[in-house]
Amino acid sequence: MTHKRGINSDDLFRITWVSDPSISTYQGHLAYVSKNVNEKQDGYATHIRLLHPETMENISFTAGEQDHSPAWSKDGTKLAFIRKVKDKPQVWVMPLFGGEAVAVTKLQHGVSQFQWSPNGEALLIKSQVDPKDKESTLSAPSSQGKLDEPEPKKKQEAIVVDRIRYKSDGGGLWNGRRSHLFLVDLKTKQTTTLTTGDYDIGDYAWSPDGNQIVFVAKAPEANESQHDLDMKDTNDLYMIDLSGEGLRKLSASTMSIRTITFSNDGSALAFHASDRSYHNATQVRLYTMQLEDGTVTCLSEALDRPIGHYAVSDMRSHISTTGPVYSKDGASIYSLVTTDGSVQLASFAVDGSGMDMLTEGPREIYQFAVIDHDTLVLASADPLHPGELYRFTLSSRALIPLTRSNDELWDEVELSTPESFSFTASDGESIQAWIMKPIGFHEGSKVPTVLEIHGGPHAMYAHTFMHEFQLLASRGYAVVFCNPRGGHGYGQLHVNAVRGDYGGRDYQDIMEAMDHALKTYSFIDATRLGVTGGSYGGFMTNWIVGHTNRFKAAVTQRSISNWISFYGVSDIGFHFSEDQIGGNPWQHLELLWKHSPIAYVEQVETPLLILHGEQDLRCPIEQAEQLFTALKRLGKETRFVRFPNSNHELSRGGHPGLRTQRLEHIVGWFDTHL
Repeated sequence: MTHKRGINSDDLFRITWVSDPSISTYQGHLAYVSKNVNEKQDGYATHIRLLHPETMENISFTAGEQDHSPAWSKDGTKLAFIRKVKDKPQVWVMPLFGGEAVAVTKLQHGVSQFQWSPNGEALLIKSQVDPKDKESTLSAPSSQGKLDEPEPKKKQEAIVVDRIRYKSDGGGLWNGRRSHLFLVDLKTKQTTTLTTGDYDIGDYAWSPDGNQIVFVAKAPEANESQHDLDMKDTNDLYMIDLSGEGLRKLSASTMSIRTITFSNDGSALAFHASDRSYHNATQVRLYTMQLEDGTVTCLSEALDRPIGHYAVSDMRSHISTTGPVYSKDGASIYSLVTTDGSVQLASFAVDGSGMDMLTEGPREIYQFAVIDHDTLVLASADPLHPGELYRFTLSSRALIPLTRSNDELWDEVELSTPESFSFTASDGESIQAWIMKPIGFHEGSKVPTVLEIHGGPHAMYAHTFMHEFQLLASRGYAVVFCNPRGGHGYGQLHVNAVRGDYGGRDYQDIMEAMDHALKTYSFIDATRLGVTGGSYGGFMTNWIVGHTNRFKAAVTQRSISNWISFYGVSDIGFHFSEDQIGGNPWQHLELLWKHSPIAYVEQVETPLLILHGEQDLRCPIEQAEQLFTALKRLGKETRFVRFPNSNHELSRGGHPGLRTQRLEHIVGWFDTHL
């Protein structure tokens, strides 16, 4: 038997991620996306693979460097997908039985999403529109399906800002463009504009008969300014009747609506939405709307868990998780549910008679697709697998693996299996946590231990694969992580508890989790404890080192140190600070300062490593700069590592080489101090 090794940071270059299962109605062919670090290790390559349902033959179907979002035509004989060429993503179509892929769109600003028409003769496209464009953004592809050369670079110009939402993490400064819908006729090659205006299209759906399109948007009402829209936290459903009846508003501006779909007969909509009753901490629910009379019904009202996917993982970045999907008989709606450290698949009866949690066990389901009345395909991860595709049958509740994308690597490495435990907090509430033993652990030994804290805070650690945690375990560390108050998956009161109390009950939960672990697991060396976390977890790491000296080393990542400055520099600062902390700098200066970790910087004695992306607009790097400068000025032990061209998603989807450097900095700091 060959001796296995522990996982290392460079194994990131060998991991394969699978996503976006799409089922053909013709013989059930399964198309999906396979993603890897590219050969130069400076980015990611994605291509589409085809899995035969009977022979299980798994072949590479497309050859582009960045192909994704596969979707079959109604007859299942043509696969459409988005291919990025020269920084312009466009829709391409490839026949199932051979032939070349052909570009069917050439929009000036590319394509972000698309859907087939029900009859397979057209595509519904979402693309950006720039009011400053001198020419139309619509143009037809060449006969060879090749794209024109990119336009020459424009001269530099000053950026004029007149709205409060003028930047976004990952998107940068707002470029003045709006996302709108276009109809592409595949026979005539004609592109028609469906929506216009000073607003953006969110999710959208095409009715089964092809006559209506419904979309989500925050469109201006009469006398409503752009500032009014930017401050608004609700949106609406709108319908376009393609027969020419124009645009119709369907909802009443009382919800924040996420994803939508039509019922099989086109008489109703299903959608995920929040009623904002607990502001940003409100759990999303599953609703239906009858189009005949506008009646809205909540199908998940009895379930005190959020509908959708809220699990934290360093294996996924910007993957679009699956929204509501009707069953083949139309009697129920499938949806993901985040619950108790897992993301499961549930079925909700359309008549409101109840729900059925279809899956169970330690897993994180992030996408799914329906094959027939009894069979689905699930994209699912667990603590020892970053994610694979499985066939799931409703009758047997059996999961059958369809892909084994990482078996070769997994045959080489030994992984640590997280052990889940729960404890009763000092106020009587139950808190879920996990512990991972180091690789090569021997009974009777004492080991250094790292406490990990998730971001959000409205998110959740889950039964899923974490490269960072496995790397720490391979280097000899035990790892403890938990879901304190403020996180999803344990009910509305649990997730809402952090609002207005950052550094309060959440801090107590985390410290009590560490206390419980020390009492329960004798192998933890209490004299060699480390702590780390990112985003909200970075805030909490900063808070911890300012309030206790029990940890001998700490690493804060993409963190918040000062709520006063965060208010004006973060892309979400102005509304996030008011909702989560409770005020703004000109009216509530003392409150914001009270909850700012930098206010307690003089009390810090723990050596602190500060990691931050230079292009992070969610928690801008000035947050790290303030903290580093204060610690240095006070003569504290600290180090500041800046990652160029990196935003808030560095740990999950950033430059592969910088991701591995980040991991080595974390482990190196703990190696030095623990």
